[in-house]
Amino acid sequence: MTGVATPQISVQHNVTIVALVGVEYESLDERSLEGIRTSLLDIAQQADPPLMVLDLSQTKFFGSAFIEILFRVANRLKNRKGRFALCNLTEYCAEVIHVTHLDSLWPVVSSTDEAVARLTATPAS
Repeated sequence: MTGVATPQISVQHNVTIVALVGVEYESLDERSLEGIRTSLLDIAQQADPPLMVLDLSQTKFFGSAFIEILFRVANRLKNRKGRFALCNLTEYCAEVIHVTHLDSLWPVVSSTDEAVARLTATPAS
């Protein structure tokens, strides 16, 4: 990789949506995570209100190092009285989230619209 790709960021109904788009995000292994770690944590710190959806539609693989980043992002949002959701997971990634029971911590849904609806329907705690 010649540079660090930047996630696509948009806002829908006051929810920050972060889409990992591009071949750089197809496989999130330890070697490829340094830049995305910083980006996601910065976005979680700056989201106002602290509601964030992570769209993983183009990610085909991630390992434990990326799961650690997900925890850190979710905790950063929680510390700000916010919430976090995942959407558009590929079959493999959805299975990893399910097997690790992370779907009991965060909403994991099939679309960005559904994720936004979940975060805006439930008050932040």
